[in-house]
Amino acid sequence: MRNPIALRYLCAWGLRVPFGSEPEFFLLESDVSKRGLAVLLAIVAPLLAAAEPGDGREPLQPPTPDFNGIKSLARQLASRPFEDHRQELSRRLRDLTYDQLQQIGFDERKSIWRRERLPFQLQLFHPGGSREDQINLNLIDGEQVSAVPFSRDFFIYADNASFSWPDFRGAKFAGFRVLYPLNKPNKLDEVIVFQGASYYRAVPAGLVYGLSARVLAVNCGEAGAEEFPRFRDFWIERPDREGRTLKLWGLFDSASLAGAAEFMIVPGPETATRVRVALYPRVEVPRYGIAPLSSMYWFGKNSQRRFDEVRPEVHDSDGLQIGTGTGEWLWRPLDNTGKLRTSSFIDKNPRGFGLIQRERDPACYQDLHAQYQRRPSAWVHPSGEWGAGSVRLLEIPSDAEFSDNIVAFWSPLLPLKAGQPAEFAYEVLWSGDMPDLPPLGRAIATRSGAVSGQARTRRFTLDFGCPGLEQLGSAFNPEVVVSAAHGRLSNRSDEYNQYQHTWRVAFDVAADEGTDAVELRACLRREGGVCTETWTYCWTP
Repeated sequence: MRNPIALRYLCAWGLRVPFGSEPEFFLLESDVSKRGLAVLLAIVAPLLAAAEPGDGREPLQPPTPDFNGIKSLARQLASRPFEDHRQELSRRLRDLTYDQLQQIGFDERKSIWRRERLPFQLQLFHPGGSREDQINLNLIDGEQVSAVPFSRDFFIYADNASFSWPDFRGAKFAGFRVLYPLNKPNKLDEVIVFQGASYYRAVPAGLVYGLSARVLAVNCGEAGAEEFPRFRDFWIERPDREGRTLKLWGLFDSASLAGAAEFMIVPGPETATRVRVALYPRVEVPRYGIAPLSSMYWFGKNSQRRFDEVRPEVHDSDGLQIGTGTGEWLWRPLDNTGKLRTSSFIDKNPRGFGLIQRERDPACYQDLHAQYQRRPSAWVHPSGEWGAGSVRLLEIPSDAEFSDNIVAFWSPLLPLKAGQPAEFAYEVLWSGDMPDLPPLGRAIATRSGAVSGQARTRRFTLDFGCPGLEQLGSAFNPEVVVSAAHGRLSNRSDEYNQYQHTWRVAFDVAADEGTDAVELRACLRREGGVCTETWTYCWTP
């Protein structure tokens, strides 16, 4: 195994040292001559030979370039104490501001697989500043695995940027993006980005980036600090010239556990990410989240907390959808009440869950730049049986639209035991309108307002849409089922809304004395069966 210090100096001077091979010249990034580099090589050669096996500094290579091989590496990592793989960057890179990072662009001419004109291409993120992650990137072509070492030759720097080769000592990429002809056959668009901890986000055709996903959440919303497992190595398989799928693997690590992840990325009108995750805990992990989704909700129709804003609504997602293992469909509108709220929806073998953006009318946002009406929804569909647990929802208070404050994930009932691996498989579907979710009527809008003179009473108005409602109108005549836990209902009414072709349900709810949360539920029934999803809401008076 090669000495990492010597390697960093060689790479900074423009040398490549392939695994098990002699060094070769590939790029001269300074005015030093090859003869000078040869002298440098003679100086560091003893350092290369003196490296200790298993020092963990150089990029890991799996025994086989597939999911089983990456799992083998994760198992090895978990068998020894955790050590942060990130190395300290130079002060010049650490001090980069957000604006300075934005001025460093990837040179599109250097896109991976550009010369081969493959349908998928890769572009890389420059390290420094707030970009704390460091990844090793490897390409798989058949049985051959080759590393992509960091080089500033990949990037275009602003005219006023002044870097020297020592500034890039220890530098690695901070993440990568995948391009694909998503919207036009002759134009490449971003389809998915991997950057930060175990986060990634994807986009379907015709929409723009919004919410994100990650591989794992550890101690999210619990007492104590949350732990963020981080990707440290990626292996990406070369796609076929006519390929419509990109396959890649990632190795991640944290204090409590190590893990391997496999991604099958299928871009299109609905972009799918098919995921397999293997976890290898070092210690017992009582609380962890599978397939976490993160989004932003500032305010909307149902918000009591308003801001001095010209826009009527601001959010990437407006509700949590759950398909339970018993066949019930739940809809929970999101909110930003100014207080941290955690909700658990107990279930067994769920059909799926997702953060959904239902409001697609641009007039509801009045934002020509953010285009919230074009933000995708994300639906998690489990593969196999996930057992007992709950879908957990965290609503974090926020005073602005610039940070994600909504988190949803599956929380297994049983903890991860030290030394006992676990594996999960699922698909995340990134899409616009999802007409089959649910395959019933749905809650179209939630509105609420104060009741004059009654501080702990609130008025709710709901609009439900159902198949056949528009044709039947008032003759639809459903049975309305409304309930309140820790609250009293009054002034109930329901009628056909001829202007929006919905069934409008209205009621007042008074909170019981001493309670700080009222759980509300409502649905429509017709001809002996449920004809809508169940609207569920947490009101905090």
